[in-house]
Amino acid sequence: MADKDQNVQHFLELIRKSRRGKFKIYIGMSAGVGKTYRMLQEAQTLLRNGVDVKIGYIETHQRKETLTLLEGLPVLPRRKLFYKGKELEEMDVQAIINLHPEVVVVDELAHTNIEGSKNEKRWQDVMDILDAGINVISAVNIQHIESLNEEVRTITGIEVAERIPDSVLKEADEVVNIDLTADELIIRLKEGKIYTADKIEIALKNFFQSDKILQLRELALKEVASQVERKIETELPRSAHSRTERFLACISSNHEIAKKVIRKTARLASYYHSKWILLYVQTPKEDGDKIGLAAQRHLINNFKLATESGAEVIRIRQINIAKGIMEVAEQHGITTICIGKPHLSLLNVILNTAVFNQLLNKLAASDIDVVILS
Repeated sequence: MADKDQNVQHFLELIRKSRRGKFKIYIGMSAGVGKTYRMLQEAQTLLRNGVDVKIGYIETHQRKETLTLLEGLPVLPRRKLFYKGKELEEMDVQAIINLHPEVVVVDELAHTNIEGSKNEKRWQDVMDILDAGINVISAVNIQHIESLNEEVRTITGIEVAERIPDSVLKEADEVVNIDLTADELIIRLKEGKIYTADKIEIALKNFFQSDKILQLRELALKEVASQVERKIETELPRSAHSRTERFLACISSNHEIAKKVIRKTARLASYYHSKWILLYVQTPKEDGDKIGLAAQRHLINNFKLATESGAEVIRIRQINIAKGIMEVAEQHGITTICIGKPHLSLLNVILNTAVFNQLLNKLAASDIDVVILS
């Protein structure tokens, strides 16, 4: 009976996938590379070919080239909301679903919606539109991808607040990189094609420096190459002898370390196009309110971050952390265990030598790799 239910469920999933809209994302290394321009070019071409295309949300930044391309395209009115005494505008998701165009263009994928909106983030609005069977063309900058947050901060010195989970990229049927050289981007900036005149000098001193642009460009190229590789691997038959990677990220209640482990494991899983699990082993000393409300809140946020990044979250109670890790690894066919450095402090290793050796012996016998993330 269980097999029959599974077969029915699989068939239902196939039907839902076939009804779902197609999703195309343009990725760029920074503002000003031409993502919005390219989306509008595509919309104009679709319109000329008789396709029912609508502009759900576009951010022109008052750029002359962009405004010119917008002419003649059907732009849907935005939804007006009052927030803290101000009238603000958001994309009208329900109007898009009701009109049901063949294709809708949605800019600024990482945007955070005004408080009181149905969804917290615009990427969630896009998922609703896709589920309604509408095709979406959207755009995002590389610095808004969740698992690249640490790398982007190292390159730019800026903490990017608005981010999208890596799982959003995995939903895309097509990912296209909009590429420019550092010199071309800086020329565009100086010509006033990206920011207004009063912001150009500040931008040149901060974000728009050749070395930073080159590093972000490399990240964008790698990300798109990885997405293309994922598409090839999922659409072409895989060798029967190839090993399917499955990662297990192990975290503690240490918030900052946990975030880094989650992001780095998400990057590894994305690179290998594999499934991954987040494991939190709760010891007796972390029962109830022993770890404090702030730590509990951080833990919940980390579970949310992992889920949005494509992980299955598992929380178990176990006195022996190593034993708990091993049990979950064996149950779920894990090939690689990812842990943060502080989990293996010299003192802990000395105090738990027998337990640690037991874990290593089991890992060796199971052909499971261990990655210690800095």
